[in-house]
Amino acid sequence: QVEVVESGGGLVQAGGSLRLSCAASGSISGINTMDWYRQAPGKQRELVAAFTSGGSTNYIDSVKGRFTISRDNAKNTVYLQMNSLKPEDTAVYYCHARKRGMFTNYDYWGQGTQVTVSS
Repeated sequence: QVEVVESGGGLVQAGGSLRLSCAASGSISGINTMDWYRQAPGKQRELVAAFTSGGSTNYIDSVKGRFTISRDNAKNTVYLQMNSLKPEDTAVYYCHARKRGMFTNYDYWGQGTQVTVSS
């Protein structure tokens, strides 16, 4: 089993910054991706930032130039640096990890961390 735990959310004023962390533990062998999603009230969960198979990064358009995903493989941790935050960034942010299995992939989610941006 894999445990995924996020931290670093909170309340910030528009224009401010937050850094989210996500650590994976347990049976982590075979984890081949970790990325960040968010879900705002009344909206579907959306992929915010991810690594490509080639090691580069992808972002949804609304956060490009403001958010940066990074990772520390030695610590099995990924980060999301969020700068120039806007009220529309308010959401619960979830870390997602995918583990390669013999016949299928397994998805693991953290409990989520609330990010609230006040105007």
